Amino acid sequence: MTRGPDSYMGFVGVSTGGSSIRRVFPEWADVLGLPTRKLVGHDVALDAPAQAYRDVVESIAADPEHWGALITTHKVAVHAAAADLFDALDELATTFGEVSCIAKRDGRLLGSAKDPVTARLALEEFLPPDHFSRTGGDALILGSGGAGTALSHQLGVRADRPARIICTALDADALDHAREVHERAGLPTSLFRYVQTAGPDDVGALLARLPPASLVVNATGMGKDRPGSPLPDDVAFPVDGVVWEFNYRGSLEFWHQALRQREDRGLQVEDGWRYFVHGWTQAVAEVFDVAMPAATVDELGRVAARFR
Repeated sequence: MTRGPDSYMGFVGVSTGGSSIRRVFPEWADVLGLPTRKLVGHDVALDAPAQAYRDVVESIAADPEHWGALITTHKVAVHAAAADLFDALDELATTFGEVSCIAKRDGRLLGSAKDPVTARLALEEFLPPDHFSRTGGDALILGSGGAGTALSHQLGVRADRPARIICTALDADALDHAREVHERAGLPTSLFRYVQTAGPDDVGALLARLPPASLVVNATGMGKDRPGSPLPDDVAFPVDGVVWEFNYRGSLEFWHQALRQREDRGLQVEDGWRYFVHGWTQAVAEVFDVAMPAATVDELGRVAARFR
């Protein structure tokens, strides 16, 4: 496929204009020697109809100047609505029922799921390899969309995994999807607990029962895609807990709740910046078929930090 000087990479999200990647990508392109410095956003509303996702995928496939795209919030919806439009899906995309990256090779449209890889790479940077066996902590993952399910899967396949992984969602369908992913991956059903929550009070009750040193993760999108926190205002995080906010921009109410208790509760508080870096570098590697060793990721992370 021949692409001209106006070729570009895409970014499918809810409000792509506010993302740091719009300023970061051209700098990354220079470091990596990519054939384009242009990144174009494809904004799709939350809970859009299936045809909206098919339209995006079809437009990417049909445009000869389009290299491919990263998909954020809509990755599960894209798979559900448009899986048949791809010439091939990788094993993780099939297991997870999601497409988070679209690439084009030799006239073929390829879909892949990068969230499991991204979650593992980011988690390994701040969580010791013996954390759960040493502390006895559980994991509470708030939100069972693509990112939350990817993390629950990676915790399940981890050599040092929690004794219990609690997955939450506001609706039963998301929990059913997470359960199906875990079953397809061959993970033991006894490892997981699936809880449908009606609001912050339900989540607060789950948090109150966690043992010390538990991992608590906000994968709901609240604090970025929509304001607020999944937790009540009077929440108490587990002593010596690890708190991970998947977002890195937005109102970040969950993150601020954790920061206010960091000293009193002995918390380790992480935001979503390195998750963002790993997610994008994995997508760029796939779309442009370039190597992405750890040293390159670190260099690109330093470049991106200038625009944070």
